[in-house]
Amino acid sequence: MTKVVVTNNNIDGALKKFKVKVARSGVPSELKKRKHYEKPGVKRREAKKEMIRNARKHRSY
Repeated sequence: MTKVVVTNNNIDGALKKFKVKVARSGVPSELKKRKHYEKPGVKRREAKKEMIRNARKHRSY
C-alpha cells in the first residue's frame, strides 16, 4: 500500500508525491496490460518488435 504524509496542510504536494509513487510502482502500466487478454503469440510478437526497436535505438555508429 502506498502512503504519503501530508505536511503543513499541503495536499497538492502530497497528491503529486502519491502519483509519482504509484507510477513508479508500475500499477498503471500493469492495469493497462491486463485490461484486455492478449494471446501468447501476440505477446511474443510485440516483445520481439520492442527488442528490435531498442536495438536500433541503442546501436552505436
